[in-house]
Amino acid sequence: MAEPGACIALLEPLHPEAEAVLAAAASLRPGLGAPLPGVAAIVTRGMGRIPAEALAAAGATLRCVARVGAGTDNVDVAAATAAGLPVFYAPEAFTASTAEHALALLLAVCRRLPALDGAVRAGDWAARGGPAGLDLAGRRLGIIGLGRIGRRFGALAQALGMEVCAWSRHSRDPRFPQRPLPSLLAGSDVVSLHLSLAEETRGFLGAERLAAMKPGAILINVARGALLDEPALAAALASGRLRGAGLDVLAQEPPPTDHPLLQLPQVVLTPHTGALTEGAYRLACLQVASAVVRYLGSGTADPALVRNPEVL
Repeated sequence: MAEPGACIALLEPLHPEAEAVLAAAASLRPGLGAPLPGVAAIVTRGMGRIPAEALAAAGATLRCVARVGAGTDNVDVAAATAAGLPVFYAPEAFTASTAEHALALLLAVCRRLPALDGAVRAGDWAARGGPAGLDLAGRRLGIIGLGRIGRRFGALAQALGMEVCAWSRHSRDPRFPQRPLPSLLAGSDVVSLHLSLAEETRGFLGAERLAAMKPGAILINVARGALLDEPALAAALASGRLRGAGLDVLAQEPPPTDHPLLQLPQVVLTPHTGALTEGAYRLACLQVASAVVRYLGSGTADPALVRNPEVL
């Protein structure tokens, strides 16, 4: 249990079972609106941000913050670490679901599923005679970022008969040969982004690197929209130099209605829902809620669920 009178600030709703776990330990309040004193924990999913200012406003009662997911770019982890606050997260819960979504986007682009679905619904059975779909067996997938999701996606692609290579700043996997980034871009039929978002990776796939991709290649992004130059991608797709793209994330979410990628039929878009299967969402919410309650009650934590374990 938390201290008497303490509360937990929820920036977004969680799975009902997870909210019940939190409510059993402390009262729940929505958002970060004033007054903040008395808040023992701040919990967010993906949209709600936890900046340094919120940590300071909460004061001495704040003991931890939490993000239901693997990425923590919406939390000022450096400020939390400086204040001695653990940042709880769920690094493994969404691995399989996000990798499967990346595969679903790739198949949707290759087989033109949105366009064909729309044609059938419109009574246009003649669409069957239109452009043929693209097969994946024997083609090369280049993975940029070889973390949990990148490795899982690579394994799924290999199961479909794809040749898989990778580029990573730190990670290695004997299943996926490491290639220099220029070679990966120039030689891959599909390029998939799996980097975490940080200052050094923002805009990682800019106009120059997009221009270096193999003509007719497909781009998949289930990581963060800010990793790539979206106007440059839209231009490469509109010109026909790139075949298509499957994107679960955009730099601005939701995007403006005049966003150039929204106008291109060869782009398949989903609203940052790649991780959110029923089972994965429930698991992540319960993992994070249980970690928060454990820490508020006993001051102990599983380091595997702490983004900054050095504060423990």
